[in-house]
Amino acid sequence: MTALSTLPAWQTMLSQAAQLKHIDLRQAFASDPGRAERYSLKACGILLDYAKNHIDDAALANLFALARATGLEAKRTQLFAGAPINATEGRAVLHTALRAPAGSVIEVDGVNVVPQVQDVLARMARFADKVRNGQWLGLDGRTITDIVNIGIGGSDLGPFMACEALKDFGSPHLNLHFISTVDGWQLATVLEKLDPATTLFIVASKTFTTQETLTNARAARQWLVNALGVEAAVAKHFVAVSTNAEAVSAFGIDTANMFGFWNWVGGRYSLWSAIGLPILLYIGEANFRALLAGAHAMDQHFQAAPLEQNLPVILALLGIFYINGMGAATQLVSPYNQPLHRLPAYLQQLDMESNGKSVRLDGKQVDYHTGPVIWGEPGINGQHAYYQLLHQGTELVPIDFIGVLDNPKSSIEHNTILLANFLAQTEALMCGKHEAEVRAELKAQGLTGDVLEQLVPHKVFGGNRPSNTLLLDQLTPSSLGSLIALYEHKVFVQGAIWGINSYDQWGVELGKQLARTIEAELRDPAINGVHDASTNRLIDYVRKALNQKQKC
Repeated sequence: MTALSTLPAWQTMLSQAAQLKHIDLRQAFASDPGRAERYSLKACGILLDYAKNHIDDAALANLFALARATGLEAKRTQLFAGAPINATEGRAVLHTALRAPAGSVIEVDGVNVVPQVQDVLARMARFADKVRNGQWLGLDGRTITDIVNIGIGGSDLGPFMACEALKDFGSPHLNLHFISTVDGWQLATVLEKLDPATTLFIVASKTFTTQETLTNARAARQWLVNALGVEAAVAKHFVAVSTNAEAVSAFGIDTANMFGFWNWVGGRYSLWSAIGLPILLYIGEANFRALLAGAHAMDQHFQAAPLEQNLPVILALLGIFYINGMGAATQLVSPYNQPLHRLPAYLQQLDMESNGKSVRLDGKQVDYHTGPVIWGEPGINGQHAYYQLLHQGTELVPIDFIGVLDNPKSSIEHNTILLANFLAQTEALMCGKHEAEVRAELKAQGLTGDVLEQLVPHKVFGGNRPSNTLLLDQLTPSSLGSLIALYEHKVFVQGAIWGINSYDQWGVELGKQLARTIEAELRDPAINGVHDASTNRLIDYVRKALNQKQKC
């Protein structure tokens, strides 16, 4: 495996980034009338304007050369062909197969998996139709009004994000709730509002052994049985997304209501699978299929478009330019659309769990930065919180601004103000406000002398803060599918160029292992584990507090 840092295109990228870090973007636009048009692209209903970045034609050309030098196109072919690109686990990575149309042929180990995918989807749709139409009845014959999804990680973040984003398409007769944390407050707060007789639980755990999920599921089961009086209630009010039929049956769930998926579906890429059951229940089969179709459209674009006109490739390469060339440690995702308020949290797992790696596929340590810290929330709120740092702070923070043109529930007045702020922030961050402009502005306000001079440096905005602008015509199931798939493929491209495995997540295991050890020690004072002095002292402190609570 050729070391990335030895490639000529990599070295050229570093050199160009050092030069362009201090580009005057105002001047770049003034001297190049075609810049805005040349650095924009639309595909799958998403317009990307990337003109407000620290780039020029030469830098972009070299970034595409870097992608080719690292074998991106061949790796992309392997991804879609079902090759075991998750090398540490020997697995294919085929979330793309989950949204492929019926009749497609996508093979894993010589078996076409598309018919299996379509079969599970059809079973999900039939079940969802019964719930949505009032044919699925609880123990006492009443229809379902509330659905509680119990999962964690990809079994929570994806469905939660999509259901929030698509509320305008959701059933008015169903209320969705999501339980993930093992902090019992979350479960208790949800359950206290619900009627057990009209509540349906989805337990989402591939192995049906995930500690957080099963702890919550058992507590919900006990709540239900206590309220309805019989164990038989479980089969009427619980379904499972799992592959462990024995454990599901032992829990009391009818395995006819168990929906499975495959080991080539990673958790953070699983909302397209049976993990998306709450989405399907909420928005219905037609809308769920539109979500899949939108993602598939982006799959086709990513496969077929030349690198120079490829949305995921361009976003990924710009990210590498900032992360590796300019030392940007974070990436802000700023949606100017309230339904997308959970998108940054979803992208945190998608990106950081995928590319938060320091070892290459060949087992050697990287000598460059990989995945950035992803963060953000709706942009209007951010303007009144952390945007001060973006405008005048010392950190370089590339930003993805995401906007939606048509907002059906927002008045023209609201939407005009929202979109004005959306566009203004991209311009303000890029242009800034120079000293001469500040001085002229203050003079126009009647300030002079020392008062004026003391204020000038505080009101200067350096500008040249980079951003991408992504605009959707509407937020629909289809456009949301395309947007999510865009970011999935962006993550793939960056991992492919960095030469890392974007599809394992061994880094989450150590904390879980230690938690099991410490849990036993908290329960039994006779167990004395081997820890550092700080942890030992904290264990003792917590154990005493727990014991005191038990005595009360």
